[in-house]
Amino acid sequence: MRIGLISDTHGDPLAWRKAVRLLEGCRMILHAGDHLYNGAFNPVLPSYSPSELARLMNESKAPILHVRGNCDSEVDQLALKDPILSPYIWVHLDGLDIMVVHGHQAEEGELARQAAGYGARWLVRGHTHIYGIREVEGVTVCNPGSPSLPKGDGIPTVGLLEGNVLSILELESGKPLLLKELEF
Repeated sequence: MRIGLISDTHGDPLAWRKAVRLLEGCRMILHAGDHLYNGAFNPVLPSYSPSELARLMNESKAPILHVRGNCDSEVDQLALKDPILSPYIWVHLDGLDIMVVHGHQAEEGELARQAAGYGARWLVRGHTHIYGIREVEGVTVCNPGSPSLPKGDGIPTVGLLEGNVLSILELESGKPLLLKELEF
């Protein structure tokens, strides 16, 4: 099993292309929201092109499952072929139950409790643009960070679940920054 994790792409096709290279061969990609619009509080990057990013997402070889971020709108949905406006998605794959949310509507502990209440042992979330893997309320919480507008240490990242190893990868080199072995 190989699943790509991405969030907060914010209209950057250059970052998407780099991410797709790292996530090549994934069975699917889980996108935790904030797809096309840069957002009122983020800079407009020279590579910002929401229509180009929409085209690239629509042409993805791997299926992409999406959730709505706080910067996603009905207009963004018109540009993308897959549904992006669900507040959360639930994935059951190879014995692993995963809940995906953007994460802007509740604090992390509450999100983890919600995931646990649905029987998920793993939660993917975005919003902060800060990558991380941690245990919260008995749930493994993964934030893949942002490939285009990273915060915290400023390193652009994506996530990857390969077999039972969850990793955060540095976008430019593909080097793992964090690794966690999952039990399922």
